[in-house]
Amino acid sequence: MNTTVTVALAVGALVVLVAAVAVRLADRVGLPSLLLYLALGLALGEGGLGVDFEDFSLTQTLGVAALVVILAEGGLTTRWGDVRRAIGPGLTLATVGVVISVGVTAAIAVWLLGFGWDFALLLGAVISSTDAAAVFATLRRLPLPRRMAAALEAESGLNDAPVILLVVALAETLTGGASRPWWVIGLEIVAELAGGAVIGLAIGAGGVLLLRRLALPLSGFYPLATLALCVLAFATASLAVTSGFVAVYLCGLVLGNATLPHRAASIGFAEGMASLAQIGLFVLLGLLASPGRLVDAIGPAVLVGGALLLVARPLSVLASLVWFRMPWTQQLFISWAGLRGAVPIVLATFPLTAHVPGATVIFDTVFVLVVVFTLVQGWSLPWVARRLGIATPLTPRDVVVESAPLDELDADLVQMTVPARSRLHGVYLPELRLPEDAAVVLIVREGRSFVPDDTSRLMRGDQVLLVSARRSRPEAERRLRAVSRAGRLAAWRGEAGAPTEID
Repeated sequence: MNTTVTVALAVGALVVLVAAVAVRLADRVGLPSLLLYLALGLALGEGGLGVDFEDFSLTQTLGVAALVVILAEGGLTTRWGDVRRAIGPGLTLATVGVVISVGVTAAIAVWLLGFGWDFALLLGAVISSTDAAAVFATLRRLPLPRRMAAALEAESGLNDAPVILLVVALAETLTGGASRPWWVIGLEIVAELAGGAVIGLAIGAGGVLLLRRLALPLSGFYPLATLALCVLAFATASLAVTSGFVAVYLCGLVLGNATLPHRAASIGFAEGMASLAQIGLFVLLGLLASPGRLVDAIGPAVLVGGALLLVARPLSVLASLVWFRMPWTQQLFISWAGLRGAVPIVLATFPLTAHVPGATVIFDTVFVLVVVFTLVQGWSLPWVARRLGIATPLTPRDVVVESAPLDELDADLVQMTVPARSRLHGVYLPELRLPEDAAVVLIVREGRSFVPDDTSRLMRGDQVLLVSARRSRPEAERRLRAVSRAGRLAAWRGEAGAPTEID
């Protein structure tokens, strides 16, 4: 066996294991884990163990692949009910907000640092995109109003596409390519976003039909197929000269909110793959950085980052959200929570591969900016949420129902957990009034499993297994949702258990 390959596999395995331990350490000290990954890459690089890596083109390719997986996981784990309420603010932040952020940041860079306008606009475009990995990982640990959090998640899932198109257009201008009027670039961006949305939604809907009707030989194929559909959406949209990033996010959103076999396992697999993609991406970016050059980038990074955080971001949020009657406290939090991470650093490789004059200045500035302001924002977000009075825990009442097919029996195995505020608590099993060919067969309570009977009743935190004939499963799920929301008298109260955010 090739010794180089063996060593590479060993190093890769050790990096993943060390990074996994680093996540635990980061959670304990409140440090964003991406900084530990970057530090690990720097430790392996030329300033540490001496690994010499300067392949910007490979980094860009692997970075885009990692972002595809991260955005797929973001779509799969986002609730459609939240997105429906926040799509307006999120989309406006991802478009109008980006334009304002780029323009204001560029103007300040021209004024303070003496950059030319085209170069300043390119720098502003590179750092204007909020990072999906950082936003998803950070905000989902905080008890925030769901509409506000969903607006931030939708922005981070959708703003990569217009920013990448803008960075490519500006890089072409700076390298002597054909210069196009701004209104033409704007129309191209709108067309590519719309095309990517159509392709992503179409492949997502087709994937739902396929996975519901296709009995795969192994349960482990369902998570693979789900993620493969998201990647297919990206590839199809890119080949059609539309936005692959919008397509992969929306495809994941459709699949993640559908009732699919082994849905929980599919989402867990996507989360694991997204974590692996983040680890690999940040370590790779750390390897690519040159510590000797980063010292000179501290001053420009602090100036540009401060302009972005304190001026450009608040103005873009104000202009984007003034139409949506969002409380000013939430607007302030959104201004502060525009986290930067891997996306700006990956975008900084685009000018390098295009051989834009001064591209290393952009890369070094962006690298330092991400490190410094991730420290500032990442640690302070919980405190800011408490000071603004918006850190309110939201405990769900609705149940999340998972199902897996039992093909030979023409039946389905259904799993659910009784939420803390669910009115299923205290309900005896006969009071569920399930269809005749559906029955609760196992309850796991505080780590102890037992087979229930007619005298058993459900309690908060119970994990419940139910077997149902396939034709009756939708009715059984509706009944479980209805009782969870309205109690044993759900039918009398007019609650039908219609699907909401997940189904």
